[in-house]
Amino acid sequence: MEQNTNGHAPFRNIINAKLIAYVIGILTWVEGGLLLLCMAVSLLYHEDDYIYFLYATGINVLVGGCLMAYGKGADTWMTRRDGYCIVSLTWVIFTLLGMVPFLLSGDIPSVAGAFFETMSGFTTTGFTVVDHLDTMSKGMLFWRALTQWVGGLGIVCFTIALLPIFGGGNLQLFSAEATGVTHDKLHPKISMTTKLIWTVYIILTSVCTVLLWAGGMNVFDSVCHAFSIMGTGGFSTKQASITYWNSPFIEYVTSIFMILASLNFSLLVLCLKGKFGKLFHDCETRWFIGSVSFLTLAVAATLFLQSHYPLEEAFRKALFQISTLHTSCGLATDDYTLWPHFTWILLLFAMLAGGCTGSTAGGIKNMRFAILYHAVCNEFKRLIHPNAVLPVRINQHVVSHNTLNTVAMFTIFYLLCGFVGTLLFMLCGIDFLEAITTSIAALGNVGLGFGEYGPAYTMSAMPDAAQWIVSFLMLIGRLELFSVLILFSPVFWKEW
Repeated sequence: MEQNTNGHAPFRNIINAKLIAYVIGILTWVEGGLLLLCMAVSLLYHEDDYIYFLYATGINVLVGGCLMAYGKGADTWMTRRDGYCIVSLTWVIFTLLGMVPFLLSGDIPSVAGAFFETMSGFTTTGFTVVDHLDTMSKGMLFWRALTQWVGGLGIVCFTIALLPIFGGGNLQLFSAEATGVTHDKLHPKISMTTKLIWTVYIILTSVCTVLLWAGGMNVFDSVCHAFSIMGTGGFSTKQASITYWNSPFIEYVTSIFMILASLNFSLLVLCLKGKFGKLFHDCETRWFIGSVSFLTLAVAATLFLQSHYPLEEAFRKALFQISTLHTSCGLATDDYTLWPHFTWILLLFAMLAGGCTGSTAGGIKNMRFAILYHAVCNEFKRLIHPNAVLPVRINQHVVSHNTLNTVAMFTIFYLLCGFVGTLLFMLCGIDFLEAITTSIAALGNVGLGFGEYGPAYTMSAMPDAAQWIVSFLMLIGRLELFSVLILFSPVFWKEW
């Protein structure tokens, strides 16, 4: 804290560097605890890889300790600027420290690949550079799954629920990391809100685990896949993904829980309290379920009529692939790049739309599509009735002009980022189809593209430069663009 030239009211620096360092130091220790959990898994299965998690934990403790020592005694008042810095830097630092086990073990020897894999995990994207999942140790597989489960609702959100020690800064951190148009508060205290959300998250993960185990998976695979499904991540313990088990029951369970994970968790908390009407009457929920249903039926009909799939299989494959792309999960049971090209357009729309606000899913989000749809309808009405007052209403509430502008700007900027990403990938020598779908998939945290980066392949052949670009797109997509890109804006670093 500094004094002004008159010696009266104090003023702060633009950012509180010591507070930022202290909070990130605490978060780094949390990651160290997660690595210790993976070390325990390795020891449980008598694997030598436990030592790599021990080394990684030591590095986390050292880095976290240094950051906390630097930030000791910091002013505890946190601004929105501080929140954006903490959230963006946390995701990068978590990735840098989280990739250590992959590098030390030699499972992913390149820095670009290890950073890519870890960022893909924490952002719940599901892209992978690993071609030997079937021989990878249980500890490493569990670490991949755990990154997606923690990253699903957010690293900082996880810490707020686990250690609500940031006081008034909880709101700033939650707002900077949470996705969506608006942020629901289920309780006056943000820490209690995050605990309620995580309670539902854990319950659904547990139920999913039991059902997968009942369907034929062993306990380890069930837990890892439940983590991946509820985080809408896409990492599997098998190179063949869900098709390894050749089980319609597992495919249906996975499809259902991917959809559940893509619903607004605030509404799921209300369902836990018995208020089911809130969910079923929610505009975004109806829009999302309607979109999944329509696309599934359209693709199933195409597979049945044109590709001659049996009727039940056509429906099951369509439901799974639409669900995995619409929810940005990234698991796969069929190579949809071999389907009729008509279905590609529907799949691309699913990738762009994503899930609901306040969920673990990526994409533009269905709430924004609903708002834009109603706004466009009003414009048509205004052409006939120029003087009419036609507010956009969502769930019986009027959407403000500021929100309308924000939604429109976000959607335009989202598509612009996808366009820039496509150009950069093409500069790296990637063909147009792979470039545009990889860009969309990275921004939407989908984890599945087309062509050489479709469900039948990994990203191991991608050039290192392109892997760094994908990593950046995954990050800004997970934090919904502005939370990260605002740090590169001169306005952010100027005092008003």
